[in-house]
Amino acid sequence: MKTSVEYIALEDKHGAHNYHPLPVVLAKGEGVFVWDVEGKKYYDFLSSYSAVNQGHCHPKIVNALKEQADILTLTSRAFYNDTLGDYEKYITDYFGFDKVLPMNTGAEAVETALKLCRKWAYQKKGLTPDSAKIIVCDGNFHGRTTTIISFSNDSDARAEFGPYTPGFINISYNDLDALEEALKDETIAGFMLEPIQGEAGVFVPDEGYLKSAYELCKQANVLFIADEVQTGIARTGKLLAVDHEDVKPDILILGKAISGGVFPVSAVLADDDIMMCIRPGEHGSTFGGNPLANKVAIAALEVVKDENLSENAERLGITLRGELANFENDMITLVRGKGLLNAIVIKPKEGKEAWDVCLKLRDNGLLAKPTHGDIIRFAPPLVITEEQLMECISIIKKTILSF
Repeated sequence: MKTSVEYIALEDKHGAHNYHPLPVVLAKGEGVFVWDVEGKKYYDFLSSYSAVNQGHCHPKIVNALKEQADILTLTSRAFYNDTLGDYEKYITDYFGFDKVLPMNTGAEAVETALKLCRKWAYQKKGLTPDSAKIIVCDGNFHGRTTTIISFSNDSDARAEFGPYTPGFINISYNDLDALEEALKDETIAGFMLEPIQGEAGVFVPDEGYLKSAYELCKQANVLFIADEVQTGIARTGKLLAVDHEDVKPDILILGKAISGGVFPVSAVLADDDIMMCIRPGEHGSTFGGNPLANKVAIAALEVVKDENLSENAERLGITLRGELANFENDMITLVRGKGLLNAIVIKPKEGKEAWDVCLKLRDNGLLAKPTHGDIIRFAPPLVITEEQLMECISIIKKTILSF
């Protein structure tokens, strides 16, 4: 077997340089743990950006994939298959919507939601063709397609990819006054946001913001679109992050942990009044709703309920934030989050920054990744136990004190 250095060199030579990974080469995963090619064991505190909420290689989800792989993998939507209807009924019952439109990746689901919102605006709200606008928030991360980066204000994601797609209005996140002002434009079709901004550094809005934003949208006859690709599926201590404020979005976007990280699955959910605006031939995906995805997603969602992952995330998140907030040191300046989606803000010390902290965490057996230079996300798989979490907290404290 090659060494870590050799694997990294191989990627560096033959792969596009569009990522800057932490220098560790992973070869195996199970539950909350991953192992590198040399056999060193780590706690995973990123969870593939919350795609493996159910833990690495959960046997129930993997078995669903294996069993279906021997029977039928893909039909395309040119034909019916014997797994899609069961999946569609299961997921719509699970989240309380009339209809689901199955896709593969989070970005595809976001694009689907944007198209669906515009269709509704022209057919139901009566906007003139090509006039519909969608409000989004500064600091957002909804994906990397050309349309999505058109309303990003992350220069790395956006620069030199223009010309950009029009039709979006950016406002400040967590700012109801800005939303109310933007909604005065009668051509607004929807308001799309992350209930907690993940890539921005786990930015949690003020309590009541989501509920009030939803009500403002209702008053203006505008669709409230929740991108829960990262925050959904029990990550924040509720099944959905909007559940913390009892908000039911008009359009719900899901991905990542909807498959437990075993297969690319995403979904857009809405009720009939919105979803039926799209007719045959107007939108689709060759792989969307394929038999493997359908079986995997049902198994992954069953695990969330059967193993009480929302409750575990809520309880252990309180423990994690409490321990880190009361930890006396001069590097962690802020601790924030909900459930097991958390972040710390690092103050540089003697030239050492968040990246250096993550390298040291790796050396001490815990994997995390910085974002925006000074923020480190802590988001372990939701199957983590209290004993394991306390060991991880000890690793984090030991690492910080070493600086």
